[in-house]
Amino acid sequence: MDPVADAASREHFLDLIRGRRRGFVASLARFGLWLLSLGYGVVIRLRNRAYTMGLLPVVRTTVPVVSVGNLSVGGTGKTPFVEYIAAFYRDRERLVAILSRGYGSEGGRNDEALVLEENLPDVPHFQGPDRAALAATAVEECESEVLVLDDGFQHRRLARDLDIVLIDAGAPLDHLLPRGLMREPASGLRRADIIVLTRCDQADPVGLRRRLARIAPGKLVAEAVHRPTYLLSTSGQESLDKLKCHPVAAFCGLGNPDAFRRTLFDLGADIKDFRIYPDHHPYSRDDVADLARWAESQPRDTWLVTTQKDFVKLRVDSLSGRPLWALRVQMELRGGKEEVESRLAAVGTDQGKEGNRTNSDGSESDGAASSTGTSVSGCDGTASPQSPGQGGLTS
Repeated sequence: MDPVADAASREHFLDLIRGRRRGFVASLARFGLWLLSLGYGVVIRLRNRAYTMGLLPVVRTTVPVVSVGNLSVGGTGKTPFVEYIAAFYRDRERLVAILSRGYGSEGGRNDEALVLEENLPDVPHFQGPDRAALAATAVEECESEVLVLDDGFQHRRLARDLDIVLIDAGAPLDHLLPRGLMREPASGLRRADIIVLTRCDQADPVGLRRRLARIAPGKLVAEAVHRPTYLLSTSGQESLDKLKCHPVAAFCGLGNPDAFRRTLFDLGADIKDFRIYPDHHPYSRDDVADLARWAESQPRDTWLVTTQKDFVKLRVDSLSGRPLWALRVQMELRGGKEEVESRLAAVGTDQGKEGNRTNSDGSESDGAASSTGTSVSGCDGTASPQSPGQGGLTS
């Protein structure tokens, strides 16, 4: 299927579930999706109850685990926040490793792993479906002292010492899949230790804060923004000032493409064209050829801009002879930073053990994973020969 058409179908579906499509047929479709979400909700609640009651096994590693996750599908900023936490521990000379599922990897490194490898070349990253096994491998092979679990809130098999949940400040906590985008009910936030509201520069979080106070009272709620830092290419960097009042043609394959569009707009870019691909889209040579034709159709003074996640998969210098630029973005905590970093620093210390040393079901566990996982980077952060990355494509 045409990836652009696939992304357009997703946008139509989002319009449907968010109520922007009106009429009898749309209402009937939403009702059918709501019925399906009831069954999904029963399964999720039973699974969570089984973990809470100790009916499903929970594995504890010998080192502390910090989990970063969310309640919904789509982009909330997990990758830049994982980068932020890993850099926090690395800068304090604690041996840290990242564990991730690897969605969209198809046997190699996915876009998130490639971005993290580029931004944190000295931090090992392990990728695979069995995060408990990955944890054991990281400890045994790299002597890791802290593990950062990417997209781990629903992965309750691996115990964690700190559970951080990200919520997009502009996204509603509405319906469960498939009627909405929620992976589990908002009541699941009661398991979290820290809630971080992301993109607070693009939406007012006041109303969401009030709702969170009712759903999960007493939780630490912090605020963060996605801060663009510079434009990068295979040949170097450019200041963000270059985008001001300049015509831009942009494309991305993200869970939240509108946030990327809004970021470019806030930087003063004159967005002439914006192409959307599916989240985690693996660009093929046909895609690159199609993008080259698209680039050729743009006015000559137009800058071609994409995200770093898309850029690391494409690895092209240019499209149709025009330079391709990627927007480098970092997570910046603005509200609650001192409290969050205090909790992070306490992980693995006597203070952290006293306050947070629990499984995801609230119990204690002495279990350990015995199998090994797949490394996508060595213990010094370099690419693992067992898991080669995707090579560059040419246009």
